[in-house]
Amino acid sequence: MARLLIAGYGFLGEAVEQVFLAAHWEVTRLSRSVSASSEITAQASAVACDISSAEEVAALTGEYDLVIACAASGGGGEEGYRRVYYDGCRHLVARFPKTPFIFTSSTSVYDQKDHSEVTEDSIASPSSATGKVLREAEELVIAAGGSVARLSGLYGPGRCHVLKNLLNGTAHLDGDGGRMMNFIHRDDVARALLLIAEQWSVTAGEIYNVSARAVSQYDCYRELADHFQKPMPPSMDASRPRKRGNSSKAVLSTKLESLGWSPEFASFLSIAMSQPLAE
Repeated sequence: MARLLIAGYGFLGEAVEQVFLAAHWEVTRLSRSVSASSEITAQASAVACDISSAEEVAALTGEYDLVIACAASGGGGEEGYRRVYYDGCRHLVARFPKTPFIFTSSTSVYDQKDHSEVTEDSIASPSSATGKVLREAEELVIAAGGSVARLSGLYGPGRCHVLKNLLNGTAHLDGDGGRMMNFIHRDDVARALLLIAEQWSVTAGEIYNVSARAVSQYDCYRELADHFQKPMPPSMDASRPRKRGNSSKAVLSTKLESLGWSPEFASFLSIAMSQPLAE
């Protein structure tokens, strides 16, 4: 049975575990702390490890057939990104130098602002400090023979930031709302990662976008506002800095789709409007 190490067991890691277990992999999850209620089975186990610590990662025992680094920064700025993404990948690659390695990065590395379509061949030169850290981590992983999955905005059960902001009244439009937004359901990401793993002879050393259909900010909020009978968000200065940059692009996943992947949840709006949010 193939063995997977999930480095960062959170919102995405949970879905990754479910998909790989269904494909008959044995899964070990790493997180900074392991809850006493963590389910331990013959196919799933949990280990406490802070991947930003070189000492803790070096002390990990066991060998694996695949490592997926999908830890979250916890909303930290540049320092948090460097600690979790760059240092985390660096430590894991050093500990498992011959193991297939997938790093889940972000489509925020594309800084295009002209509403254009972007592919993996498009320039990825982020202007934000956090985006630059992600690019450094990507380059480290590719140099080590690993693969990178660039994810657009994650949503899924109990998590939909755009809808949450609309419902609590904190949402706003950037200017006229023409900025393009990109989303991906966490289950579609998990299936993409399994596909990359299963086709490693082809996917090693490659970068893949993982995104569903893009939608303009205005159209997104218009449909959500109509459905939930909420007022449209107010407009604000489109040039004001955003945490992940002020880009506007439509991310294409053509390269991944050529391997046989397609998003099961192709429409962010229909899913967002049908799933309740967690309290």
